[in-house]
Amino acid sequence: MKTNRFDWAKMKNVQKIHRLLYAVGLGPLVGRIILLLTTTGRRSGLKRVTPLQYEKIAGEYYLGAARGVKADWVRNIQSSPRVEVRVGAKRFRGTAEVVTDPSRFADFLEVRLERHPRMIGLIMEKAHGLPRRPSREQLEKLAEDEAMVIIHPES
Repeated sequence: MKTNRFDWAKMKNVQKIHRLLYAVGLGPLVGRIILLLTTTGRRSGLKRVTPLQYEKIAGEYYLGAARGVKADWVRNIQSSPRVEVRVGAKRFRGTAEVVTDPSRFADFLEVRLERHPRMIGLIMEKAHGLPRRPSREQLEKLAEDEAMVIIHPES
């Protein structure tokens, strides 16, 4: 599997755009694929808002972390799992669970590929050097360096 350098600076700019779209009232439109996750900074104690792609599966929200447990928002969750979420016009609190099991992460990737074959296939190809329809073995190998977070909404 070839490794591609992902431009994280460009991703920060995309995240700014997503936050702006929510701020100007377009949350219901953007919220179909992007949620705003609010964590508590592990060192600062300040609220940190991160726009992330998600999948809703059986009433829970699944988020992929391409940088794995090195992602700041994941590290914040490891320190304090209570989170706030905004999806479209809906807001709720929940508890976030960090999952690093490659098999469970591969299950999540299979759901994403099934629901969004073009978008996720392109990400697999461009960001990870995989075919657009990777094998289960390739997904599990990719998942060894990544993590996902499952948000369990409060009832």
